[in-house]
Amino acid sequence: MSTQIALGLAQISGEPYAPEINRRLCENALVRAFDEGADLVVLPELIVSGYGTDASRLSAIAEPVPGPTTEAWARIAQSVGGYIVGGLCERDGDRLFNTAVAVGPEGVIGHYRKAHLFAEEKHTFAPGDLGFPLVQSRFGTIGICVCYDLRFVEVVRLMALQGAELICVPTAWLAGFDEQHWDSEGMSPQGRGAEVQANLNQAFIAAASQVGRHGEYEFLGSSILVDPLGRRVIGPLSGSGEQVVVGTIDLSLAQQAQSRGDLITPRADRRTDIYGIIVGDRVL
Repeated sequence: MSTQIALGLAQISGEPYAPEINRRLCENALVRAFDEGADLVVLPELIVSGYGTDASRLSAIAEPVPGPTTEAWARIAQSVGGYIVGGLCERDGDRLFNTAVAVGPEGVIGHYRKAHLFAEEKHTFAPGDLGFPLVQSRFGTIGICVCYDLRFVEVVRLMALQGAELICVPTAWLAGFDEQHWDSEGMSPQGRGAEVQANLNQAFIAAASQVGRHGEYEFLGSSILVDPLGRRVIGPLSGSGEQVVVGTIDLSLAQQAQSRGDLITPRADRRTDIYGIIVGDRVL
């Protein structure tokens, strides 16, 4: 099994509450990334519905999983033999979820509902109830979370400890948690946090954000792909404009990064006799 993968970050922005327009926007970005050689493309958070928290308007356009978006993405994935991870507004009965899916040639292979809701999202979406799924691809093991989830250090850690080599993060990075928008390198605070977590957890992190002002929100862009040593492979992308960029990584680096020297082995050095992370009925 080849562990090399060409990964595309699609930093695009959806029109709020306009799924038909946004599906075409996604399709254009996906075609561009796959034409540039991508094997997997990460799209932003809520890219299909557009980012918004008006429950009545979202309820009118929310969709099931599987549904129209996953079917459209599966057709694209099948045509190129690739993978897509992106965000949509999911309806399940009377509940709405801020959802991310992984889609391959065979259809939906990963289904995640955002666990940590940010700000006004708490008034609209139900908290995620599917845990943090791992997805098996032909390149390796992929984890999924969404945006604000990265602010909770347990999320990346628990996925990495269960074998995730790459964590895909659809985002719509907003100001609010931090006063700063971007630093002198164009990095958002969210991106800086991802750099640290990738290094500490020995996993690639690929975060694709919406960008620019849309509706009542201004998104920070600055999407990034970080390797398991905390080094940027892609990004930061623009803080104001849409971009689609593809970079190549080797997922075997996630294993190699677990040894930093003869006596520096961060996974083995964990003191599981005095602490652990509980996931279901397991202690990691």
